[in-house]
Amino acid sequence: MAVHVALDAMGSDRGLGEMVSGAILALQESDSIEITILGDKDQILAALSRHPKFENIHIIPTTQVIAMEDSPFEAIRRKKDSSIVVAFEKLKQGKFDAVVSPGNSGAVLAAGLKYLGRLKGISRPGIAGLYPTMKGPVVMMDVGANVDCRPQHLYHFGIMASAFFSVMFDKALPRVGLLSIGEEGGKGNSLVRKTHHLLKDSSLHFIGNVEGRDTFQGDVDVIVCDGFVGNVCLKLSEGLAEAIFSMLKDEISKTFKAKMGYLLARDAFAQFRKRVDYAEYGGAPLLGLNGTGIICHGRSNALAIKNGLLVAAELIRKNVNDHIRHLLEVSQQTGDGSEEVRPLSQPGEIA
Repeated sequence: MAVHVALDAMGSDRGLGEMVSGAILALQESDSIEITILGDKDQILAALSRHPKFENIHIIPTTQVIAMEDSPFEAIRRKKDSSIVVAFEKLKQGKFDAVVSPGNSGAVLAAGLKYLGRLKGISRPGIAGLYPTMKGPVVMMDVGANVDCRPQHLYHFGIMASAFFSVMFDKALPRVGLLSIGEEGGKGNSLVRKTHHLLKDSSLHFIGNVEGRDTFQGDVDVIVCDGFVGNVCLKLSEGLAEAIFSMLKDEISKTFKAKMGYLLARDAFAQFRKRVDYAEYGGAPLLGLNGTGIICHGRSNALAIKNGLLVAAELIRKNVNDHIRHLLEVSQQTGDGSEEVRPLSQPGEIA
């Protein structure tokens, strides 16, 4: 049975045509996915006319767009016929299995919370970002959904990211590290020190604090942090990768020997570029919702959208939310560590 994924086609920086191309690539790669594109009907039909026809692609017309600069909670209240809101509303109704969006990430989270709610026992949903390392992928969570966090939130990020990594990469006990300014357990601010105790006393495979330099070494599978720090890490990594390629290009163009060297190593450069390209990972799962959502980069090209759609289908097939529920049940923590689950009502709580 095909997994039915909704695609928000209106939020991308690259335009609707690139979103439609990504959907077509996903259908060409997998015959077990069904896609509904939400957005301006005329534009979608025009974009689809440039591609081969598929039976398992559908359109739901919407008339409003949530812009990147819109306040998330206000936007989902005012723009009821936006592609993001309609997608999650119909996901709640059981019309879809998952939603993929390259749009306003705050609005995606807000709509997900409004229509789906949280998984039972989870205090805050978060965004799980995938990074390439020297030895394999690493999941960092949260990378932008929650600016202000409490220890219990970070503890839940560790559980959700561990369940996600375990299922997607077939590793029973992922190594969990807490991002801090030093390896010692007493290092870091109050939030980090309190979270360290929660993770240490849990049944997760907690290896202790890790520093920023450890992110790309491949010696940890899950890195836990709040959304403010995680988003800074995400944007810094993106900027660094772009700067490295730009500097290499400048140096290669300076001398004939450098140009000849590039020709000899061209395949290695191409493989390296592919290895660090965010498009290869598709998008970041929004874990902790009572449903499945994928947040793609605003600059996502067709390749990134294709991979985002396929990742969404994989999350459904592997029942990641069931694994999160199970790990939450079996993970034991000493001390109180609990708190009342309060609604996310302030726009400033979403990056």
